[in-house]
Amino acid sequence: MGETLAMAPDLLKGNQMVASVFEVMDRKTEVLGDVGEELMTVEGTIELRGVQFSYPSRPEVLIFKDFNLRVRSGKSMALVGQSGSGKSSVISLILRFYDPTAVRVMIDGKDIKKLKIKSLRRHIGLVQQEPTLFATSIYENILYGKEGASESEVIEATKLANAHTFVSSLPEGYSTKVGERGVQLSGGQRQRVAIARAILKNPEILLLDEATSALDVESERVVQQALDRLMKNRTTIVVAHRLSTIKNADQISVLHDGKIIEQGTHSSLIENKNGAYYKLINIQQ
Repeated sequence: MGETLAMAPDLLKGNQMVASVFEVMDRKTEVLGDVGEELMTVEGTIELRGVQFSYPSRPEVLIFKDFNLRVRSGKSMALVGQSGSGKSSVISLILRFYDPTAVRVMIDGKDIKKLKIKSLRRHIGLVQQEPTLFATSIYENILYGKEGASESEVIEATKLANAHTFVSSLPEGYSTKVGERGVQLSGGQRQRVAIARAILKNPEILLLDEATSALDVESERVVQQALDRLMKNRTTIVVAHRLSTIKNADQISVLHDGKIIEQGTHSSLIENKNGAYYKLINIQQ
């Protein structure tokens, strides 16, 4: 009996943990992915209009209130700002990882809440700081970008991603197993495999979320060259803080507490020495 009483706090803690797990499992998703229209063709204009949003886990914390952003088809927009300013939340909303609690996110004037998620994401490429790689070969990881792609298409995409040379130098080449989450590859190599996948997919819209932030200077240079090719004539939203990643964007938006406080090109924003962008850039130097 004494031992049982001594274990009571642990048993209680265990019950609480199990209860919280079941609470998460029972929670219904607010994003319905299998209903809606098919998105057949995309030009690529993105618009967030009057968006209000908070994460379901923290409904009392408002990320956006009456947030507006427009990216024209074929143009690039860099989002910069301090951590927690809302940059990555923009990408999450465009991909419909979450839906806004008010007003709309649109692609070519279509409310994306009215589109099937799979149909929407078919037109969007995503490259993140930690790319998703599977415990299979480099070839198969790239092939996920386009079902049924030919070997020549995979190799061409890999060349454009500045990855063909390093892949060919491996003992097993394209058949090399990358390990769980790509642990057998360096950070720069993982990013180039992810970029090759995005090139193969050839999406109308490209989202880059801190794609070079974890890389050393040399790896960043090689990866940035590949990203520049991928971004050309493609609607692109770049979330980044490194100057090399953002300076060539057609437009730069500076976010603070869920609001755009400055917008313009690198050359125009850097002239305002009292501006938020100028201060962010100076922190790096």
